[in-house]
Amino acid sequence: MHIFFTGATGLIGRHLCPFLLHHHDVTVLSRNPTKAKVLLGHQVNAIDSLEDVDFNTVDVVINLAGEPIVNKRWSDKQKAVIRDSRIIVTQAISDAINQCHTPPHTFISGSAIGYYGRQGDSLVDENNTEPHDEFSHQLCKDWEQAALQAESDDTRVCLLRTGIVLAKKGGALSKMLPAFKLCVGGPIGHGEQGMSWIHIDDMVQLILFLIRNSEISGAINATAPEPVSNKQFSKSLGKALSRPAFMPMPAGVLNILMGEMADLLTTGQYVVPKKALDHNYRFHFTKIDAALKSLV
Repeated sequence: MHIFFTGATGLIGRHLCPFLLHHHDVTVLSRNPTKAKVLLGHQVNAIDSLEDVDFNTVDVVINLAGEPIVNKRWSDKQKAVIRDSRIIVTQAISDAINQCHTPPHTFISGSAIGYYGRQGDSLVDENNTEPHDEFSHQLCKDWEQAALQAESDDTRVCLLRTGIVLAKKGGALSKMLPAFKLCVGGPIGHGEQGMSWIHIDDMVQLILFLIRNSEISGAINATAPEPVSNKQFSKSLGKALSRPAFMPMPAGVLNILMGEMADLLTTGQYVVPKKALDHNYRFHFTKIDAALKSLV
């Protein structure tokens, strides 16, 4: 198959590309095609413009492009950057697919569990119809709507509502490790907020599973079956590192340091991957202890 991939140089893309290249032709969109080929391998066809893609020749689109959501404080300007970096390219892809005579049969587009907003301690699956109206929800809602414009009898759209991706290098875990290694890690605030995580191996395998299973479409929660509290996550990370994990970070301090973005850490969701489980995807990592032990 011919697979077109945006966001391929990000955390998920760097792990997914080698699997795709074993069996498929892969074209990636990158601001720096030369760097992308160095990072992903010379077999990749790297381009810097959507206009260089004939979507009539593409079988599967994987769209994971987007400005990292936690790199900078959420000023109005940064919110616009976060939003535009996702929605503009997604809308452009949908428009291109809609103009095809033989469109891609599958469009897998990024989203996040932020779609649900804060949900307290309730278990949340894809059937949830009461998202909390906040920035993360509106961002994901608009992002998904842009992708769904490509949906037709010829093209199915899968919306990856991704949780906290745990990997050895990069992502959320790399930001947490320094404090825990110095024995000053611990829960955030009261620590009861949900952390819906997924091991990078399952993230990759779930996307491959979606490519293979044409009956799956719509929203898919890309999270492990057993979300944990922030307190439990901190305890498990300390255990994996053989370090104590009892130094709490007051929510008020985070609010001062990070502003509105602190809500991502001080509130949360307990999200479960009902659709993936219903379609018999078998997770390799279901327990946070085993997942963290494999990564640190």
